[in-house]
Amino acid sequence: MKEFIRVMKAVSDPTRVKILKILERRMMCVCELQTALGAAQSTTSKHLKILEDAGLVAYHKDGLWVNYTLTDGRQSPFAASLLGNLRHWLNEEPEISDVVEKTAFIDRFEILNKN
Repeated sequence: MKEFIRVMKAVSDPTRVKILKILERRMMCVCELQTALGAAQSTTSKHLKILEDAGLVAYHKDGLWVNYTLTDGRQSPFAASLLGNLRHWLNEEPEISDVVEKTAFIDRFEILNKN
C-alpha cells in the first residue's frame, strides 16, 4: 500500500503532473523544465525527486547534463498503470497544453547563452 500512496501523492501536485506531461514529449534537463514551468531550479529539482522516488521519472547523466525521462514503470505496477493512462488524460486541459506547447521552443543551449 505504501508504494500506491507514494505514486498517488507524487501526482497530487499540478506542477508534477505538468512535468510528467512535458516528459511524455521528450527528455529534458532541469533548466529546460524550470523554463517551461516558470519555476526556480530548486523547486523543479524537488518535484523531480518526488517523481523519481515514486518510480515515475528517471535520469541519466550525459557529460555535465542530467536528463530526465519518464520511466517504463518497471519499478512499480502503480507507476506503470498511471503513466500508461496519463498519456490519454489532460491533453486538452489548457494549463497542460500551454506548457507542453511551450516546450517545443525551449533549448538548453539558448538558456545557457541567456545566463
